[in-house]
Amino acid sequence: MQAQAVNSPKERTYTLQFWLLCASSYLFFASFNMIIPELPDYLTSLGGEDYKGLIISLFTLTALISRPFSGKLTDRIGRIPVMIIGAAVCFVIGFIYPMITTVAGFFALRFIHGFSTGFKPTGTVAYVADIVPYQRRGEALGISGVFGTIGMASGPAIGSQIKLWYSMDVMFYTSSALAILSILVLIGMKETLAKPEKFRLEHLKINRNEIYDPSVIAPSIVMFFTVFSFGMVLTVVPDLSKHLGMENKGVFFTVFTVSSLLVRILAGKASDRYGRERVLLVATLLYAAGMFVVGIAGSVFMLLTGAVLFGLGTGMNSPTIFAWTADLCKDENRGKAMATVFIALEFGIMMGALLSGWIYANKAENFMITFWTGGFFAIIAFLFLMIKLVRKQQTTN
Repeated sequence: MQAQAVNSPKERTYTLQFWLLCASSYLFFASFNMIIPELPDYLTSLGGEDYKGLIISLFTLTALISRPFSGKLTDRIGRIPVMIIGAAVCFVIGFIYPMITTVAGFFALRFIHGFSTGFKPTGTVAYVADIVPYQRRGEALGISGVFGTIGMASGPAIGSQIKLWYSMDVMFYTSSALAILSILVLIGMKETLAKPEKFRLEHLKINRNEIYDPSVIAPSIVMFFTVFSFGMVLTVVPDLSKHLGMENKGVFFTVFTVSSLLVRILAGKASDRYGRERVLLVATLLYAAGMFVVGIAGSVFMLLTGAVLFGLGTGMNSPTIFAWTADLCKDENRGKAMATVFIALEFGIMMGALLSGWIYANKAENFMITFWTGGFFAIIAFLFLMIKLVRKQQTTN
């Protein structure tokens, strides 16, 4: 694979490579998200209903552990090989789920499945930052995020519908099919790392200074406190949807991700113009509002209203944080910097899933306190950003 020139303002911002990457992102996110709404019932059928919090937390734990490796490999062997590794995991795991008959086997598979999101998004965000000029970075990450968001939106609803029409096994096999299509798109793309190395075992040796990039601690902190509520949503919303009489448990996920589409590109542009922190202040408040509304939802209408607010916050949060990360890091450490923020993302989701499983405890009366806890974590992110902005203004004056 040949390296291509990057970040030249005179070149077209959105090339064929960019749109191919977007297509691959859609297929990848649809692949692993389409099974999520049905996993709580699937685990219950295996006898593990008391361990629903581990469905998401084990998945994200592996993603978290793998981030330093995917970040280093992204900066060494290239963006595309790392993306292929991530999608390949989804392809293989989708065929194994139907073979699992025990709770322990299910959780072992969830643990392995997490390697997919530990690799694919790291390479994707680094690739976008490579091929887009600095002054369009927020916008470009917003656009590329739209395709991932569409995958997240359509995947759960499609997966649940396939399960209703056919079977759980067909849903898993469809997940694998989308993953292999994601890989096929990547094969035709050009590598953007200037001098990719051949893979060597020493690439898997991680030194202490390769675990995280200290220059992106601020966006990592915001990421952790905002996605905490996302771990709660993934774990508990399927049960809340069922409690409120929604047969298709993927509808909430579709509504919140479609809502995020409405603001992703605009939020990216706004962060390019007005600053990352200011846009994130609005995002954190929307996150909190969404969680508070979901917590008191006594009807499908209220639940979906909360989904809209949560989706608007998500749509503003993601592209802005990644653009902020790309702003702060050195070009040669871009993979490590993106991996650092993803570590915060995975850790936040994991802790949110674990805590929500413990607070909820399969009792409907605990829905409110579960989601309100997520809302308070978003408020912490808001306060952190406010303090940071005040200090910046004091330094400037």
